[in-house]
Amino acid sequence: MEEKKTEEKKTEVKETPKKQDRPYNKYKKKDTSGKYRKFDRKKFIFKKKFCFFCKNKEAVIDYKDVGLMRRFISESGKITPRRFSGTCAKHQRKLAIEIKKARQMALISFTEK
Repeated sequence: MEEKKTEEKKTEVKETPKKQDRPYNKYKKKDTSGKYRKFDRKKFIFKKKFCFFCKNKEAVIDYKDVGLMRRFISESGKITPRRFSGTCAKHQRKLAIEIKKARQMALISFTEK
């Protein structure tokens, strides 16, 4: 009799639930109460940055203009990348060259204290 019970258990096949029946969805997650809630993936709104020099045609990139150069240098003394400063590729290249010139002329320090 024991042999018959083991054979019966082997023949039972568990049915997997269909995708529609599954409670999990990649946008729905459980919150603290245990219920599935919809969460947004984006937490912030992206704001398009415009090139300062393309906007202001009067602004000229020059190593002697230390005030303008400091705007594009971080607190540690590094040149800020395009994704932070918002400058276009053309002006970022020229800006980097002029900042390096200003450093060589000792108008801007290489690092901050």
